[in-house]
Amino acid sequence: MRFGYSETCLEHDPGPRHPETPDRLRAIREGLKRKHGVEYVEADPADVETLAAVHDREYIEEVREFCGDGGGSWDPDTSAVPETWDALCASAGLACWAAEAALDGDSGRKTPFSIGRPPGHHAIEDDAMGFCFANNVAVAAQHAIDDCGAERVAIVDWDVHHGNGTQDIFYDQDDVFVASIHEEGLYPGTGEVTETGTGAGAGTTMNVPMAPGTDDTDYLAVVDRLIDPALEAFDPDLLLVSAGFDAHRHDPISRIRLSTEAYAGLADRFRGIADGGALAFVLEGGYGLEVLADSVALVHETFDGREPMEEGAGVDEETEALIDRVADAHGL
Repeated sequence: MRFGYSETCLEHDPGPRHPETPDRLRAIREGLKRKHGVEYVEADPADVETLAAVHDREYIEEVREFCGDGGGSWDPDTSAVPETWDALCASAGLACWAAEAALDGDSGRKTPFSIGRPPGHHAIEDDAMGFCFANNVAVAAQHAIDDCGAERVAIVDWDVHHGNGTQDIFYDQDDVFVASIHEEGLYPGTGEVTETGTGAGAGTTMNVPMAPGTDDTDYLAVVDRLIDPALEAFDPDLLLVSAGFDAHRHDPISRIRLSTEAYAGLADRFRGIADGGALAFVLEGGYGLEVLADSVALVHETFDGREPMEEGAGVDEETEALIDRVADAHGL
């Protein structure tokens, strides 16, 4: 894999007790040190025009001014320092690079994975929330459509939290399909099965809220039986994965029970779904440093030729019922 990375992203520091720490990127880099075939790329930062393609321009200017005035607490979860503005522009720029690289054909050689921060999938059109200021994957998706010739983009979010910002930005668009697998009832409390899009975007949003305690087999079944056929029908030019790693059983802020090996299985599934086409990954959450590093490294190893282990048999009855509900909502 080729990893988009910038030292600028380390300069965003929400505080000593905040889970979204610069050590997340340091841990990932350390975990990749001894892996074969790792390359790093530093991309140009996103400019205001690129951010404003999915965010309200007044909001973007407000964030820039907020950081320029010294930052502070935007809300109880989301904090900034003066360096946050450059970090968020760098992070969004890395996501755009990943989309560009995938569409240019790099996905067939070395799949691009943007490891910027702050993360983005909770940022809505006109507000920051949930550690996020700019919605990196949404910026990248719209950039792919506006500037890179893509007609349709799909985003699959496997972060344990619902990607509410990504959903909201594209909820009424028919050229971006957004699917989210997340823990039911967890922050921000959105992402119900019935949230499927509106207007021109009716049917282009898919939510799969998983019960606490769900494990590898159930997640992979959701990909096989819901997301795979939905993406086949949508036929995107680019598939972006909002890759959070906080559904891991050892992550400190969730109750989903994925193993590290699950991320190899997920990566392998989406590689198969893309079938040699444009595929890129954009980092979201993941707050247990050791398991974050191990999981990202295992995704890389999967693309470097490692075969995922076989998952266990048997899908939970609750998950079976959920799959049926989502399938009914989308006519699958």
